[in-house]
Amino acid sequence: MEVLVVGAGKMGLPLACQVADSGASVTVCDINPAVVSLINSGVPPFCEPHLGEYLHRNLSAGRLKASTQTAQAATQAHVIIIIVPALLTPDKEIDYTNLKHASLAVSQGLRQESLVLYETTIPVGGCRTELIPILEKSGLKVGKDFDLAFSPERVKSGHVFDRLKNTPKIVGGFNEESAKRAEAFYNRYLGTEIINVGSIEAAEFAKLIGMLYRDVNIGLVNELAAFSELVGLNLNEVIHAANTDPETNLLTPGIGVGGHCTPVYPYFFIRQAGRLGVPHTLAEHARRVNEKQPETQIRRVLRILGSLSGQRAHIMGLAFRPSVKEVSYSPAFAIRDELLRHCASVTLEDPMFTADELIRYGFESSSVADAGARLVILNTAHPEFEAPDFRLWASKGVKAILDGRNFWDREQIETAGIFYFGIGNGATRR
Repeated sequence: MEVLVVGAGKMGLPLACQVADSGASVTVCDINPAVVSLINSGVPPFCEPHLGEYLHRNLSAGRLKASTQTAQAATQAHVIIIIVPALLTPDKEIDYTNLKHASLAVSQGLRQESLVLYETTIPVGGCRTELIPILEKSGLKVGKDFDLAFSPERVKSGHVFDRLKNTPKIVGGFNEESAKRAEAFYNRYLGTEIINVGSIEAAEFAKLIGMLYRDVNIGLVNELAAFSELVGLNLNEVIHAANTDPETNLLTPGIGVGGHCTPVYPYFFIRQAGRLGVPHTLAEHARRVNEKQPETQIRRVLRILGSLSGQRAHIMGLAFRPSVKEVSYSPAFAIRDELLRHCASVTLEDPMFTADELIRYGFESSSVADAGARLVILNTAHPEFEAPDFRLWASKGVKAILDGRNFWDREQIETAGIFYFGIGNGATRR
């Protein structure tokens, strides 16, 4: 089996490695020559547990190679997986640019009887209306000369290989034969449970509604947090109790939602539904609530702390998730911008990034001890941040802590003489 994976990013490269590990001959293509060179040298181009082991094993066995020549690789491939990012335009519409470029490159080498699989999340109908016409520029017709299915990626940075092998794989095809071929391929090379939902549109929708559920759930608990903060309850303890009902599955509140998925994919659905005349106000409201969390929480702090004008505020964590060196839609950017609107000076630290990297992202690098900060805001619950010396912080001038992930012990902070603000964590006292 010759397999082409188009896109050597954080989802595509581990997928290529897993398929190769299961015995296929895999070419992974990327437009970045530096990434291709690293892969062929056995050097992971990003951090993902076990990726180095997979690379070494499959490169040594001759089952994996990387290339920039997508069209050429497509001429040899029995199965082609396209897994490149779909981004947001400034007006919150899907940007198909990467997907269309990848599809065009594949079309230039597409051969008869190939199976093309899309894994990138897109609006319902996107494969049929936007991507299939590009593939058919090859002169081949889908459903006649080649097969096509959609199977959304459902993995997570830091856990990709585990998720590939243990998360059910959803598939939907252009026709019944395409769906069956996709089902057989993933069953053979991933070995996980396969859920065949029939059509490509059903598979597209399945991924979107999963993202919508997550975003709406978080929006709900963030609004519950605002209530809890006013009435003096600890929402996290209440959620734990509520979730003992098997029909309840509330997530946890926080200072914001980051990553490639949750801040992005709901807009694919929201914009499409609006154009169809069925606006989804619940999804829209949840997205607004989650996007405004940094502003909401900082304004809450200022009601107690007073003005930050001319004062220093220090952010702990740039990454959108603990122990992952990735900044996509990190709340740290909105936190910084809100602090600057209040005329504070802002510093940041993150153990995953060098000082030069932080500067390139628009932050002044410092530590709590060196920053002379009046306010400390935790954005990322890195394990390196788990046990600070709050008394030392107090001696350095820290007056308040906004614990954006409910990561620290409130009693320790207040005993040190610092105002504590947790998300959904009761009335503030010192």
